[in-house]
Amino acid sequence: MSQSHSGFTKQMARNMFYGGTVFFALLFAAIVFDSERRIPERSNAQAITPAVVAGKKIWETRNCIGCHTLLGEGAYFAPELGNVYKRRGGDFIKVWMQAQPTGVAHRRQMPQFNLTDQQLNDLVEFLKWTGEINTENWPPNIEG
Repeated sequence: MSQSHSGFTKQMARNMFYGGTVFFALLFAAIVFDSERRIPERSNAQAITPAVVAGKKIWETRNCIGCHTLLGEGAYFAPELGNVYKRRGGDFIKVWMQAQPTGVAHRRQMPQFNLTDQQLNDLVEFLKWTGEINTENWPPNIEG
């Protein structure tokens, strides 16, 4: 009586490992390629103006990200601002910035940055541009 080995062999395991590695490497490459191809249409880069660039500089030099998140990046001390333009509008943003700190008891207070009208306009343009980036409906809540 002869016994046959019909079980799982080392060669079969090796072939599955190499085949799986090649398959998932190709799948990963395809996903990366597709993402890279879609970034220009989703990033809203065509809408970057000198005012947007100046507003980003205000955002960075005043360390807004130290308290706020922007598209999920930053600190969680203050509200998400990726969609603040859609939520409140440019005029509200400017008035809000000028009214800081509000002095309301038991509320976190934002510092007064004493921005000029031009700086406020540029910051609003930056926040407007940010709100027009295709984030595929993130944040899911309009209130950020």
